[in-house]
Amino acid sequence: MSGVELWLVRHGETEWSRDGRHTSHTDLPLTPRGEDVARTLADRLGPESFELVLSSPLARARETARLAGFPEARNEPDLMEWDYGEYEGITTPQIRESVPDWTVWSHSSPGGESAEQVTRRLDRVITTARAVSGGVLVFGHGHSLRALTARWLDQPVAEGRHYKLDTGTVCVLGFERETSVIARWNS
Repeated sequence: MSGVELWLVRHGETEWSRDGRHTSHTDLPLTPRGEDVARTLADRLGPESFELVLSSPLARARETARLAGFPEARNEPDLMEWDYGEYEGITTPQIRESVPDWTVWSHSSPGGESAEQVTRRLDRVITTARAVSGGVLVFGHGHSLRALTARWLDQPVAEGRHYKLDTGTVCVLGFERETSVIARWNS
């Protein structure tokens, strides 16, 4: 297990990510800026060798993978974004008008996923990644990749609140001896 590296790529910018609107299952395209940044990922990822490449099935992640040079990334539904339920498409300030101090990390989202549901599916991704002998590359979404990082570090998904993740960035999770670590973040 100590040789496993899990590379995370958050999709490029969409109109809603740019505007701070919660986007789980709404299938939005990348903005032109998001496409340009996704193309730059090819140089950052190109020198690496990956045994497995996975992507959320949503267009923004799939297109980021394609533009980054990984058009054959395998669809992995467990990499979907945290389901915001009734909060889909609205911003945190709008939600806080009726639920003060709301965050996805500390409060439920009516009609959405629970932290326990997110934990189960992201733990499956980690199990898959740790079964591979080399590098694993995944294309996904902001909250779910932050939650995935918390789970990699044996933390509850709510600890993902500590890992700010920008669009179109690369992160690397790995091991130092037998301890799971963040090797690179938001680069």
